[in-house]
Amino acid sequence: MYTLKFLGKALDDLKKIDRPHQRIIKEKLLILAKNPLALKNNIRRLGEGKERLYRLRVGGYRVIFKKEKDQLLIIIVRIGHRREIYLSLK
Repeated sequence: MYTLKFLGKALDDLKKIDRPHQRIIKEKLLILAKNPLALKNNIRRLGEGKERLYRLRVGGYRVIFKKEKDQLLIIIVRIGHRREIYLSLK
């Protein structure tokens, strides 16, 4: 089982989302922590840069994260609506 770690900006992003969507995102993150392969159809790798970022699709929202396999750690970088989230990563 992976441990979830939120960066400060990701927590702020999550607080801005309405409650019903927050609940769904939290449920998906718990599933991701228990078994990342269960959500493999909703996970994609972003770009070819140094940082290996991934995105998890949760309805109209996206969770951007890094995965540290050796430490069994998932670091949540940003959370937001699909229209805006990719612009905030640049």
